[in-house]
Amino acid sequence: MKRWSFDRKRRSEGRPPLGPEENFINHFHKLYYESDEKTWKNTFWLGIPAQKCPLDLWIYQEIIFETKPGIIIETGTANGGSALFLATICDLSGKGEVITIDIESRENKPEHPRIKYFLGSSTSKAIVEGVQSFVRGKDGIMVILDSDHNREHVLKELEIYSKFVTRGGYLIVEDTNLNGYPVEPDFGPGPMEAVEEFLGTNKDFMIDKSREKFYLTFNPNGYLKRTK
Repeated sequence: MKRWSFDRKRRSEGRPPLGPEENFINHFHKLYYESDEKTWKNTFWLGIPAQKCPLDLWIYQEIIFETKPGIIIETGTANGGSALFLATICDLSGKGEVITIDIESRENKPEHPRIKYFLGSSTSKAIVEGVQSFVRGKDGIMVILDSDHNREHVLKELEIYSKFVTRGGYLIVEDTNLNGYPVEPDFGPGPMEAVEEFLGTNKDFMIDKSREKFYLTFNPNGYLKRTK
């Protein structure tokens, strides 16, 4: 992961310097991603790697408990730690199944009766049709996007998977902190820009800033709630 200067991107965009709160949040990101302990890739759920911020995972369990989704669709499986986390919370809440999608099949993914693995691109016709078939007739759908972080890919996922989300449910776009927000200022247009473009034309969703109450989130402006 490249190192970054907190104010460089802001200065290039003509924005004012960081305030104390933003500066604190950005330093947290720097420590989390670049510390000698390599926290970002050294976080586990029940022994399975989960490359998430625990503060975001806490918010996920609050959303799951409040909305009781029948299906959670996750794009980007990796080692399966986040899928296992979601399935475990569904166990505790008494409802829900997890569909998790990835182009890569890794060994030793966790087995759980609530998890269904889909192998392929999240935007391919075959995968989308498979998801449609699986969720047909199910009550309440939540979506978490965490695959390819390129703006075009995320925007295509948003266009596809937003249609699955039920009113009052959540569409979470992960890693909107990329491209200088504050991570990886040289990443190029990514999830944040995809969210901005999506919301420019889609009025069925709103950013739920209350889900950023812990301040330290890897998904700034990424908690989208369907209101229509």
